[in-house]
Amino acid sequence: MTRTVWDSSVGKKTVMAVSGLIMLMYLVVHMFGNLKIFFGSGDFNHYAHWLRTLGEPFLHYEWALWIIRVVLVVAVVAHATAAYQLSRRDIRARPSKYVHKKPRSSYATRTMRWGGIILGLFIVWHILDLTTGTAHPGGFQAGHPYQNVIDTFSTWYGDVIYIVAMLALGLHIRHGFWSAAQTLGAGSRTRDRALKTIADVLALVLTLGFISVPVGVMTGLVS
Repeated sequence: MTRTVWDSSVGKKTVMAVSGLIMLMYLVVHMFGNLKIFFGSGDFNHYAHWLRTLGEPFLHYEWALWIIRVVLVVAVVAHATAAYQLSRRDIRARPSKYVHKKPRSSYATRTMRWGGIILGLFIVWHILDLTTGTAHPGGFQAGHPYQNVIDTFSTWYGDVIYIVAMLALGLHIRHGFWSAAQTLGAGSRTRDRALKTIADVLALVLTLGFISVPVGVMTGLVS
């Protein structure tokens, strides 16, 4: 039964929708956590430490954080796999170019695939930079996330990579949220305008929220 659902296009779109909403919920929380950097190193570092003690004493140190990481990895892999397979299926179904051009789609729609690739590469860089410290500029300091963030956004390439990825994220959310709503049956003629407005607001708020951190470092507001 599970295999039958997965093999169908509807099943893959449902997996994309559900996994996308899981990642969206995480992004909202993550953005609010990032904004704590504007309250100083004490608040930001304390928040990072709290994430590792979340659920204690029921859960051991960092267990809750690892549960969140595992859920996110599963969501990302499922989302990317379903997207790739749907894309390949679409190409096989229409091997030749259309005789007549398709109606002009939105910029976000036409760049969803490239946006997904950009975000996938960004996630790898982001983990290597601020989680493992492997690609971190200067000396990575475990337990000092505030200083690590300052170090990253004190480099021009760190700012460029992050801002480009967040712009791609905004476009991805703008189209993806509305598509997920349609897939899960939430869309209708009366609700489409409201859903598109929510998608636009979410995309704008998350993009500006995330980009405000490197901008804050670049302008000296965060130092």
